[in-house]
Amino acid sequence: MNEWERARRMAERYKEMYPKGTRIELIQMGDDPRPVPPGTRGTVAYVDDMGQIGMHWDNGRSLSLILGEDSFRVLTQEEIASEKNAASFETVGPTLT
Repeated sequence: MNEWERARRMAERYKEMYPKGTRIELIQMGDDPRPVPPGTRGTVAYVDDMGQIGMHWDNGRSLSLILGEDSFRVLTQEEIASEKNAASFETVGPTLT
């Protein structure tokens, strides 16, 4: 198997592992002059053919993750539900009587 074929297979595996819409929390961004801050959460927009994970970060940035260089974790279903509950509370807000 040549290098190109190996890279293509890895990119396909990453596309399966991190489908569009997956919620991620950044642990640390590797060697970037303007990294996204640790602890920032975001949503996977795509995985490109080189295996980079295109992100829409909650802070408005769109810097991609590079597997093997950046550290991150996928949010649990409980964490995603908690985010949704917090967002709906912020949208509706407290009821004043």
